[in-house]
Amino acid sequence: MKGAFLRVCTPEQAIRYCGGNNKKENTTQPGILRFHGGYPKDATWKDEELVDVVHPQADWQLKDNKSHSAFIQISLHQPTLVFGISCSKQLDESEWDTIWGLWEKALERGIGSRVSAGYGQPVKHPETKLLTVGLKGQGLASQLINKTGEFRPNMFKAALRGHTLRLFAGVTDEDSAEALTRELWGGFGGKDGAVVGLLGIAFNPVDLEMDEYRYRSNSMPIYELNNGALHILCMRPVSDEYKNELRSLAVKLVQFSLLLGGFGKSWRRIDHRLFFPDYLDNNYKPMIGCHWEHARGAEKLYVPTHRIENINTFFKSLHEKVNNWVIAHGKKPSAGISKWRETWHSNQVQVWGRVAEDADDSLAVRWFHGAYKDSKSIKGSILTGKIGQIGRSWHRMYPRYSKLKDGTMRRMGDKYIELLTIFPDSSDTTKEFLEFLGKTEFQKIIIP
Repeated sequence: MKGAFLRVCTPEQAIRYCGGNNKKENTTQPGILRFHGGYPKDATWKDEELVDVVHPQADWQLKDNKSHSAFIQISLHQPTLVFGISCSKQLDESEWDTIWGLWEKALERGIGSRVSAGYGQPVKHPETKLLTVGLKGQGLASQLINKTGEFRPNMFKAALRGHTLRLFAGVTDEDSAEALTRELWGGFGGKDGAVVGLLGIAFNPVDLEMDEYRYRSNSMPIYELNNGALHILCMRPVSDEYKNELRSLAVKLVQFSLLLGGFGKSWRRIDHRLFFPDYLDNNYKPMIGCHWEHARGAEKLYVPTHRIENINTFFKSLHEKVNNWVIAHGKKPSAGISKWRETWHSNQVQVWGRVAEDADDSLAVRWFHGAYKDSKSIKGSILTGKIGQIGRSWHRMYPRYSKLKDGTMRRMGDKYIELLTIFPDSSDTTKEFLEFLGKTEFQKIIIP
């Protein structure tokens, strides 16, 4: 409590309330406040499973196939907490209003551990909120130790942080990419040790349904989010000008994440229930993929896709934003290419797109499960991946929107832009598939 409170105080308030070194008088003095911690108001938090899982996978997901492990943490599910603050002096009511106002402001950055990943976040964020993104989606849910499905807010930070690292690695050296990503999203390692990031997330699932998908004698937890609000937060005090820069970068990161993939488990694949229902006939096979869209009112964040070339334009503006950020933060753009598997560089990645007439018109989804030409197949190859190995391709059905003259976005019927993102290797399987792709209706999208 005291640490959180201290971070929102002015220097004068910090000395009066929390104590410290008084530089003017060259003395050390105690603060007048005492922080008594917090406790749950009732026992409803015990109704949920307390044992949660933390599973860092960044290195495995985008760098190489290093081993990775899950860790245990204890989580209270949406408790109402009561906090106590007392004072060694008699204060008038107006100063207590100031103190509780500071405490409420402190709580906006979260309390407990993993606050930047969405844990320990309060319902409202009037001071720290940079951006609110309306979302809806469906897909596979994570699960607790007891196999209960859980919708975890940290999946949004994981996606945004991962894409940040991919993008920085495409314009600067690996060490600089890591340092810039830690500065934005926090983390461990580097010469500065643990870093509190500039950005964090909080998520409000306005209309969320949890269920399970059953196949044969097995079940998989699933979610259907009909409406939700993703808040991108500013976790440190910064100037208004810098906040605007952070907001602009955050918008680009959200657009990139939603354009080429999704959030949470199986984010690299489209939801087969929507785009390949035949694959799941008779509930014989496990579910695959997810599908995300903007909720009503957030359509302005769609990348216009009435022409494939619009995506070229977006990639160009994204590259400029990331490159300028690198330069502005004292790092050098690098001509060398990172050896990480999913570096966002034109020599490391290819994006292919086509217009799909409706949800039944996905071509690529069938290539992941059978031959794409004669007896040639990528199924089970390094492109598609397998258990224990991340594939080198992403597949997305992105809702097709056009931008009107007044700046509003209009949905173009039931059409989608089908997108394949591929990080090629030198195998014959990959070379043959890319040659085939160039002879289809897919167009190669330019990456700066």
